[in-house]
Amino acid sequence: MATRGHLGGLARATSDAALVLDAAGMDIIIIETVGVGQDEVDIIRTADISIVTLVPGTGDEVQALKAGIMEIADIFVVNKSDRDDADRLVSAVEANLALQSFAPGEWRPPVLKTTATTGRGVPELVEAIAQFRAHSEGAQAARRKTRSEYRLRELVSARFMDHLERHVLASGELGSIVERIAARDVDPYTAANELLQRAGLKTGPYREGA
Repeated sequence: MATRGHLGGLARATSDAALVLDAAGMDIIIIETVGVGQDEVDIIRTADISIVTLVPGTGDEVQALKAGIMEIADIFVVNKSDRDDADRLVSAVEANLALQSFAPGEWRPPVLKTTATTGRGVPELVEAIAQFRAHSEGAQAARRKTRSEYRLRELVSARFMDHLERHVLASGELGSIVERIAARDVDPYTAANELLQRAGLKTGPYREGA
């Protein structure tokens, strides 16, 4: 599914597709991202388990150092582990994990080596997935609630913007407002308040998280 410029590593409709597959009775749904960067971590808001797959010799040593990647992974997999520099990549990931503190009983992401062409390491990966699911069983309800809230907010935001552009603003007016913000003729908070007022909503001082 094309992301169509949407950041996060996933298309906007990916979670909807997963929901349809779930309703169709699929027991396991695998979602592959387009390749995530430090700020492209929507997969954690979509899946029950996040597996970060790295490949030696492709610059993934640098990728492994990115804070966002380290934070979203439940399991690290170094594929093509038959390459000479695979152990160096494993060491880089382990070194980064060593900088983090894990509370007693907290899940520490394992770093596994696989070779997809031969199947080497795949049974160990399947076992690690089962161990994570058993370990996080109690937290899955909270995780799904967080995902549901995020999706709800995303849908409301998208539909509100669609309402603004279709029924409140004139054609091209949103672009003009963006140009005014870029030119510093108006700040984005004031512009947002004006849009809310024109949509018939009461506004007050902006508060982070409000």
